[in-house]
Amino acid sequence: MGQDVDRIVECVPNFSEGRNQTTVRALAQAVESVAGVWLLDQTRDRDHHRSVLSFAGEPDAVAEAAFRAIRVATDLIDLRKHKGVHPRVGATDVVPFVPLRGTTMQDCIYLAKRLGRQVGTELGIPVFLYEQAALHRDHAPLESIRRGGLQGLAFRMASDPDWTPDFGPSHLHKTAGAMVIGARPPLIAFNVNLRSMDLALAQSIAKDIRQSNGGLPHLKAIGVELASRRRSALRHTARVCLRISRLRVPVSHRVCTLSRRTFMNNAG
Repeated sequence: MGQDVDRIVECVPNFSEGRNQTTVRALAQAVESVAGVWLLDQTRDRDHHRSVLSFAGEPDAVAEAAFRAIRVATDLIDLRKHKGVHPRVGATDVVPFVPLRGTTMQDCIYLAKRLGRQVGTELGIPVFLYEQAALHRDHAPLESIRRGGLQGLAFRMASDPDWTPDFGPSHLHKTAGAMVIGARPPLIAFNVNLRSMDLALAQSIAKDIRQSNGGLPHLKAIGVELASRRRSALRHTARVCLRISRLRVPVSHRVCTLSRRTFMNNAG
């Protein structure tokens, strides 16, 4: 990354496509088409049916790159045909901005609101702001927006005034669903594969260790089943997906230790 850039933000959009390499490549190319933006990383997962891009640069350029990728995703991804183990509400599911060099959380909140307005107006997709950018307290946790999946969100949008989108129409986009855009600090996300086919076990471990159930602070966790691995010779067929939202809290090693202990308790 160039040293002459004084102000840098990162964007880490998650897209509901992890199997079609042509689509994933098109998303990356949309980001790389913007001058002054560096594509730092791209990953995809067939079981989650999800891809994640990480890119950084000058704030306005990063916001433009995010919009171009979102536009490509809206054209190429049909959520009605999507089947994956990861929770989602949109073709472009979640778009967080992260402050890095010379930028603040307020800068990222501004970008989130500006991008949300653009997506709602130009693409006709309902947008909910989350984390630090949330305008409603109930919308701040990502899991609150995803609760009940796409159908649950559609029901709340239709029946509860508190769930009116922050931008865009008050109904889901036909193929792209909804979108969550926000601002947050850096985080750590990783997965623990279990030597078990038991989805209930993975879900039990996730429940026991996450903060919302009295587990470790700043930790979110869900249990999922890796369907494609079930058809292979691998024994790792259940997974605990974890996210640590405060990097200064030294809990990473405790997460693995507690996961192992909880697994032994449940499996024994």
